[in-house]
Amino acid sequence: MPRLLADLTPLRVSPDFRRLWWGLGISSIGTQVTVVAVGLQVYELTGSTLAVGTLGAFALVPLVVLGLYGGALVDRHDRRTVSLLASLVLWAVTLTIALQAWLDVGSVNLLYGLVAVQSAAYAVNNPARTAIVPRLLPAHLMPAANALQTLAWNVALTGGPLLASALVLAGGFGWAYTVDAVAFTVALWATWRLPQLPPQREGFDDVAPAAPRRAAGLRSVLEGLRYLATRPNLRTSFVVDLCAMVLAFPRVLWPAAGLVYLGGGAGTTGILAAAFAAGGILATLFSGPFGHVHRQGRAIIWAISAWAVSVALFGVVLVLVGRGHPSGVLVGALAVACVALTLAGGTDAVSSIFRQSILQTAAPDHLRGRLQGVFIVVVAGGPRLGELWLGAQASWFTEGWAAVVGGLTCLAALWLVAWRTPRFWRYDARTPEP
Repeated sequence: MPRLLADLTPLRVSPDFRRLWWGLGISSIGTQVTVVAVGLQVYELTGSTLAVGTLGAFALVPLVVLGLYGGALVDRHDRRTVSLLASLVLWAVTLTIALQAWLDVGSVNLLYGLVAVQSAAYAVNNPARTAIVPRLLPAHLMPAANALQTLAWNVALTGGPLLASALVLAGGFGWAYTVDAVAFTVALWATWRLPQLPPQREGFDDVAPAAPRRAAGLRSVLEGLRYLATRPNLRTSFVVDLCAMVLAFPRVLWPAAGLVYLGGGAGTTGILAAAFAAGGILATLFSGPFGHVHRQGRAIIWAISAWAVSVALFGVVLVLVGRGHPSGVLVGALAVACVALTLAGGTDAVSSIFRQSILQTAAPDHLRGRLQGVFIVVVAGGPRLGELWLGAQASWFTEGWAAVVGGLTCLAALWLVAWRTPRFWRYDARTPEP
């Protein structure tokens, strides 16, 4: 049984990683509290779902634009310093969000602006933090480390919204944001305790092996993109994730599933979201064997295949039930739908763990920040595009068929990519090749 459970070796062998994991895990719960509380506050101020949805646009645009540039900064400067400065900006923004709540400013535009600044700082901080981890642990522990980080994230994704609702109901928005600010100090402390981590110049730099380190600008960003274009394993790890997220990301279908298909309204929507998060938690809790998986490209292909099938199964449940506006919850159909989404959440976590491991071990250190910037753009932008695409399909031929078609399309596109890039299928973590 211990061999099946999550491998805790990274926490035992590296005090720096242990502090960072605890700090980021606790602060992630606070971050989810703020995400939910800001949405609730905007809706309270406007009474408009569109106004709440606009928060996503203000968060996404800086994340995409600065994700690439943030990675270039990480490759130019000491990674501890970059992460610490970006974390201080995030902390200051959280304190400002709390202050506006305590002062009852009541400005939606102010909240939009603060969310945009917060997202921009996150776009710099995330590549820095992710590029730090391979410097704290040996390569063979990357799957275990990524499983632990995914576990912490899914716990935050599950518990953060519940805590946010309780805090807003009990004490108002000010208390919710204040809890986030306090939680974030743990991440600040963990980052402060890290050693200096300047980017290493050793390794492969096929773009300009003898050139001095350039300033973090457009040229540096383009250098990272050119490197990615010439490395099939790294490039394919991004492409297969886009297949999953753009073609078959089902989150946009959950509200209709609760209101029109399965019954129960918002409560059912929450259950579906919790089932998806529970899948990620289960996959990481039983991630012990992941460290022994060497054919990581093959593992990713199979994980995304299972993702596609589970999304299609969720769609089949909706097709069979039909758009009936039931007065009560259809318990049997809801149970099958939750099983499908739990499988989807678990396979998504498995794919994420191995994709991140390939990026952290196959990429050269002095380009790792820029490639992590691309990673965050893909991770953030893919689901948003997926929501738009499945939402459009739902308007064409109902939500159930949108999920079925999305899952099958993802499966076909995935195996086409696998066929066109046999090196990714043969990828071996014991001899990582970008």
